[in-house]
Amino acid sequence: MLALREAPNRRAVFGAYFKEYGHRFELRPVLTEEQVDAVERRRGVTFPAEYRSFLMEVGAGGAGPDYGVFTVEPPEVEVEPDSGVTSEPGATSETGRALPFRPERTAEWEEHRAAEPQRSAYGDSDEDGERFREAYAAWDKRDDELLESLTEGALYVSEQGCGYYTLLALTGPERGTMWQDVRAAAEGVIPFAFLGSTDRVTFAEWYVHWLTRAERQAWQVPEDRTDRS
Repeated sequence: MLALREAPNRRAVFGAYFKEYGHRFELRPVLTEEQVDAVERRRGVTFPAEYRSFLMEVGAGGAGPDYGVFTVEPPEVEVEPDSGVTSEPGATSETGRALPFRPERTAEWEEHRAAEPQRSAYGDSDEDGERFREAYAAWDKRDDELLESLTEGALYVSEQGCGYYTLLALTGPERGTMWQDVRAAAEGVIPFAFLGSTDRVTFAEWYVHWLTRAERQAWQVPEDRTDRS
């Protein structure tokens, strides 16, 4: 990672140098096992092995895919998992215990959106207007509930930009796999997959794939420095 900071084409790597937000190929200091344990207790979950190893052996955030891996800060004061303290939306319940990650809720949410009440389906009277408003309010409340539930049991690990995020499933059958929060494009939460593949991707595969591409791109000599003779 240190070598990439001196690579001739380092600025071409997406997210590395973006105004003051770029990760600049810098990693946060690793966490101790005790610190990771404390973070897990705070969230009420045990991190997948690959992510846990990353925090203790590589860094607690920084250089990585997109605009970098989100930093994990250990709690300054030990917090019991039933205290209600959370630091990532959707990761835990109000009691601080991990919720199940259920990506199938995206289909439920899409079905719900397709059933959005339409004013034209109601009559023209004042009573009809009131019935529509009540129906729409109930639909809208449920839409918010479903939309928020899509990321339950998952951890935000990076920001892709334009309101898109990358998630790591912490619980359920998909535990340890990577997902994309593309609710900004009204597509819900979908599996992260490499181009041309539908296979699930783990955290280590996601990170190593980025590192391999970043190294290749960063060490390409910029066009304005090549020999054009």
